Amino acid sequence: MTGFDEMVDWLVVGSGAGSMASALVMRDAGKSVVILEKTAFVGGTTAKSGGVMWIPANRFMLADGESDSAEAAMAYLDATQDEHPAPGASPEKRRAYVTQAPRAIDFLVDKGIALQRGATFWPDYYDELPGGCKTSRTVVAKPFDRKELGPWRDKLRKGFAEFNVTLVEGMEAQGHRRTNKASGKMLLRIIGRTLRDKLLGRQYTTAGAALQGRMLKAALAAGVDIRLNAPARQIIIADDAATGVETVRDGKPWRIGARLGVLINAGGFSQNQAMRDRYIPGTSALWSQTPEGDTGDMHQELERIGGHLAQMDQLVGYQMTPAPGWDQTYVAPGAQSMTGKPHAILVDQSGQRYMNEGGSYELYCETMRKRNALVPAIPSWAIIDRNYVELYAIAGKFIDKKIPDGWIESGYLHTADTIADLATSIKVDPATLTATVARWNGFVARGVDEDFQRGARAYDNCGFVGDPFSAQSALGAIDKGPFYAVPVVPGDVSTYGGVVTDARGRVVNADGQVIAGLYATGTTTASVMGNVYVGAGASIGPSLVFGYIAARHAAGLDNQP
Repeated sequence: MTGFDEMVDWLVVGSGAGSMASALVMRDAGKSVVILEKTAFVGGTTAKSGGVMWIPANRFMLADGESDSAEAAMAYLDATQDEHPAPGASPEKRRAYVTQAPRAIDFLVDKGIALQRGATFWPDYYDELPGGCKTSRTVVAKPFDRKELGPWRDKLRKGFAEFNVTLVEGMEAQGHRRTNKASGKMLLRIIGRTLRDKLLGRQYTTAGAALQGRMLKAALAAGVDIRLNAPARQIIIADDAATGVETVRDGKPWRIGARLGVLINAGGFSQNQAMRDRYIPGTSALWSQTPEGDTGDMHQELERIGGHLAQMDQLVGYQMTPAPGWDQTYVAPGAQSMTGKPHAILVDQSGQRYMNEGGSYELYCETMRKRNALVPAIPSWAIIDRNYVELYAIAGKFIDKKIPDGWIESGYLHTADTIADLATSIKVDPATLTATVARWNGFVARGVDEDFQRGARAYDNCGFVGDPFSAQSALGAIDKGPFYAVPVVPGDVSTYGGVVTDARGRVVNADGQVIAGLYATGTTTASVMGNVYVGAGASIGPSLVFGYIAARHAAGLDNQP
């Protein structure tokens, strides 16, 4: 190769989970690696997320004595697909994922990255389907002390929970307002642990930032060259093959050649409103939880050089409620579990309930978007009662004793002594909303949601959505005033479409032909899950696994063509 300012074996664009996994594979094989990160922080969207990975038959669930297999996971993925699989979700690619995912986790653990089971009760989002798991296929990182990174500690992107707690512990502690003693004890343990860490000068983070902190530490120890503020401007093509990338160094173009290949893991396009308007109209970048660098640059570049984009209308939805000041927060207030808990429902602007408020957040937001095409439903309204506010928070705040300043004055929170008056306040037909609530209360009394089957799935009843401490977990009457309403909109934690890749992570063109030397993973690609989000970690899991697969292929370690 000629015309390059620098040569490296493996060149990676983006610093998410798949990037780090691929880099560790290559360094283990004795190859040189450069990671280019366009922003000033390492970690990508992964660092800001829950950091959960959906990994069938992983070592942790098997160690707990549970049975799972690639065959069961494949049956589940098959059952979630349409009759004609989405381009990014070919059977061959799905098979590669379910067989290689546990091996990728084993590889990382062998490299000293401390992982653990996400929970023993975190079911697949469609657990009623063949092969669905009613316990948990999730894997997460253990909380991580940033101080272990030395001079890199402030270069790791901030997470949403910068203290020593796991997602499961945090969810368990939310039940402290109940008579559940375990929740109260968990809350006290978290408080005590946090105070101790502060006294000892520890700087713990958890969830996605913990995963990326641990990966970053391992990558640096392995000799990976990670460059910040180094955007990829162009993928260099010669003789129909990707041979390198043009980036920026000291304010000038810098061309890096790659002997074994280029991996693109540059995230999605959530922060690019023009692309959202083109592919996912009616959504807003303002509602996205993704970092500032998630602008789709590489989607456009991959399309320019012949990559085939698909599933571009897909979004990893994350319903959020725009409480006053939400646009100034690092993580906007989620409503993921708000309307799935007892004593709450979601209605459109006509006052009609139109979905199972539990289940997948991706499906929740997709249903909201589809409903909006028929009846105004963005925003929709969460309808709740006094029972709810005495037990659960809204936008992270308990309002039973004091309503936060500005919530009513700004028009965010509406409250009334009757459902009819609440309807008038939110400009919904009183008779319709009254009938909707009465119908819901009838379902609660009978113990069955006859319209949308809320509570029928195991996932609906877990602590991440419903309330496992409640008698009916997902159901609860809306019958105690005063009554409240807050808006809910279809936010996101990422887009879910991009360039199509094969079972080895290689980028293909519209004819299905491989572009030599070019690999991609993560939300830069059309998801292996197709047009559905099958369970917690269905985007980070594939990012990591296909980064692992791609590097093994490029390094000649998998003995496949």
